[in-house]
Amino acid sequence: MGASRTSFEKLQRDRAKKAKADAKRAKRQGKPIAGTERTSSSAREAQAPAEMPSSGRIGPNELLVMVEQLQSRRARKEITEEEFEELKKDLLARLA
Repeated sequence: MGASRTSFEKLQRDRAKKAKADAKRAKRQGKPIAGTERTSSSAREAQAPAEMPSSGRIGPNELLVMVEQLQSRRARKEITEEEFEELKKDLLARLA
């Protein structure tokens, strides 16, 4: 039988572990960690268009990065579950 492929969930866990390790390392070294500062709701709304291209098709790699960014914003409670689902749906629509 062929070798089994790594699941998407495992890839996400590995990326989360790496991001956490990078954050800890940066904190120990006294460097500011990107994305950890709290912003007001108006600043968050201003950031959203910069993170997501407003039109056109995007590749699967860019889509994966953008969805991960959305997930981290949701985890930090910067966006609500409804906003997350809406933004994710918009991203997936651009993939097609």
